[in-house]
Amino acid sequence: MDNSTAKTSHVSRFKNKLIRFFGPWGIFFKGFIKHPVMVGSIIPSSDSTVDKMLAPVKWDACDLFVEYGPGVGTFCDAILSRLKPDATLLVIDLNPDFISYLKRHITDSRFIAVHGSAADVNEIIAAHGFEKANYILSGLPFSTLPGDLGDVIARQTGEAIQSGGAFLVYQFRARARDFMTPYFDTIDNGYSLWNILPCHLFWGWKK
Repeated sequence: MDNSTAKTSHVSRFKNKLIRFFGPWGIFFKGFIKHPVMVGSIIPSSDSTVDKMLAPVKWDACDLFVEYGPGVGTFCDAILSRLKPDATLLVIDLNPDFISYLKRHITDSRFIAVHGSAADVNEIIAAHGFEKANYILSGLPFSTLPGDLGDVIARQTGEAIQSGGAFLVYQFRARARDFMTPYFDTIDNGYSLWNILPCHLFWGWKK
């Protein structure tokens, strides 16, 4: 083994030790380092933000709940605890580390984790036997997504949500509303102060 290979191996072992030490926080931080423009924060959302974001959901009428960028599952347990027994939580993430982590740690039969892009949400939903989602949740940083990806995701999300459903968005910047406005009939605003950092909350409704 040459010096460069030995050094790479040592660095890899050190990273893995840090990840094991910090648990899901280590996985989350690793994901941010690898894909900073796709991860909204290096710190998962607070319980207060989770509860406030999910408060308007009509759980008894929800058959399919989709989440973009679930990270290490900060919202997943809260969603699964509220979902009815025959409903499904489908999460989509471009980071294979997050998807691998979630598949290992969430064993609920109602849970599906997909390695893919939120821009392909309609194809992913159809591939799993659904026509539309009732609710879609996103913490993706719309204002820093490359090119026109933010608009593409907003448009595809508008098509993916059935009447009466909503797009739930939490962001550090209020500009996320600009991406939602063309595709949703009504947008409600909120704010979560008890979060690191405080964030804007939006609920875009389909009539």
